Amino acid sequence: MPQAQTAAAPIKNHSFHTPDSDLLIVGAGLSGIGAARHLQLRSPHTRWTMVEARARLGGTWDLFRYPGVRSDSDMHTLGYAFKPWTERKAIADGPSILRYIQSTSDETGITSQIQFGRKVLKADWSTSQSLWRVTLSLTNGAIAKVTTRFLYLCSGYYSYTQAHQPAFEGQGTFQGTWVYPQFWPQELDYSGKKVVVIGSGATAATLVPAMAAKALHVTMLQRSPTYMVSRPAEDALALQLQRFLPAGLAHHLTRWKNIVLGMYFFRLARRYPDKVKSHLIDLTRQQLGTDFDTAKHFTPNYKPWDQRVCMLPDGDLFREVRAGRASVVTDTIVCITPTGIELASGKHLAADIIVSATGLQLNALGDIAFSVDGQAYNPAQAMAYKGMMLSDLPNVFMAMGYTNASWTLKADLTAGYVCRLLKHMERHGYTQAVPRRDPLAKAQAYFDFSSGYVQRAASVLPVQGDRAPWRVHQNYIADMLSLRWSRLDDGVMQFTGHAKAGLAERSVARSEPD
Repeated sequence: MPQAQTAAAPIKNHSFHTPDSDLLIVGAGLSGIGAARHLQLRSPHTRWTMVEARARLGGTWDLFRYPGVRSDSDMHTLGYAFKPWTERKAIADGPSILRYIQSTSDETGITSQIQFGRKVLKADWSTSQSLWRVTLSLTNGAIAKVTTRFLYLCSGYYSYTQAHQPAFEGQGTFQGTWVYPQFWPQELDYSGKKVVVIGSGATAATLVPAMAAKALHVTMLQRSPTYMVSRPAEDALALQLQRFLPAGLAHHLTRWKNIVLGMYFFRLARRYPDKVKSHLIDLTRQQLGTDFDTAKHFTPNYKPWDQRVCMLPDGDLFREVRAGRASVVTDTIVCITPTGIELASGKHLAADIIVSATGLQLNALGDIAFSVDGQAYNPAQAMAYKGMMLSDLPNVFMAMGYTNASWTLKADLTAGYVCRLLKHMERHGYTQAVPRRDPLAKAQAYFDFSSGYVQRAASVLPVQGDRAPWRVHQNYIADMLSLRWSRLDDGVMQFTGHAKAGLAERSVARSEPD
């Protein structure tokens, strides 16, 4: 969809004494737009700026343009708490989500404040001046520098420029078209073509039914199965509530209904993994029939929610398999041939198009090079504080979502915490906030998840601890207690300040508790 282009104020080079802004938001996607709106509503005196490396807002939902791209969560939780989702489909397509983000930004005046085409390269913290010196690359190749008191990273946790691309023997001999979903060629015509999609995650589960409508046949080639569950594309209760209640109240009730149900099923899977696994496989068997080899193609060798469960709106993948327009092959690749893929079983899959849906490449802190008082900062050696700050990294927040629920649920809570913290610091004249690592907290993996993209990134991601406030909860209620109502001055967060500097110069009505 067309992006409303707005001329942004030029960024200038200067001496680093007076900060250009109180807070710099990095990224104009779902998290960034949400963060800006929370600041408008709850911390209106904060001077914030937003930079976006790309020419358009939307983040993931503008970047991904492969056939059928959609949410893997319901929009009543993936959407913002402050903006009701009113469209019929709860499992929404990518263009609908992009319109939702765009309208949120336009209606609130955020779009006019986004500075597009500015990629953050590095950020250097000065303790003596209580500010970040940020270096940006502009689309014309120029380098610019800005200063800010706080950095708010809303750039996600995967690379926009590189996907996970395993090397397959013989790949260079393939005479057809090789495609990566993250960089989908819009001119690609797959009508009447034989397509093989390598992968079994959410992207593959989306691509296969979408392409099957036009392709001659689509095969999902997987090394191992994934849990896949049919879910109604429309939420019947939400639609009923929208008929009889104000939009905001209907959205709020539906959101909480889905939060509670999601938490219940996750806890059930953790407590009774074998029973839940058996139930999920039974549901799949009901979709595909007793003649289909469900045990081979849809029975994973891990417990439910050790990896994310794929949601299929109205069972679209199952429908295409039943109709014969799509098929599933569980095997390993020996090599790529000029006309397709040779498998370990001896079978050869003929293909005109091969789509490599083999996963994301994760990064940490948006691939920004951080330093603190001249010393390089390595996020892989840091411990996460409440899942939204890192140990010994002053005045930096990061929007990180859940692995077992909608991303925005945690992003909304994080934004609320940021607003609380800014008010607390202003009230007390603080200019620096940094969580100091507890030497008694034992390090654990940041994500308790066995997915390949998480395991591949273990060496670059920070860790979590075995106790509060270093635990990274995958639980909305636990995070609500931790981020919305817990004490800010908790003995772990270290506050320092200068009486004349920063936010403390301005007064603001204080209606929220610390």
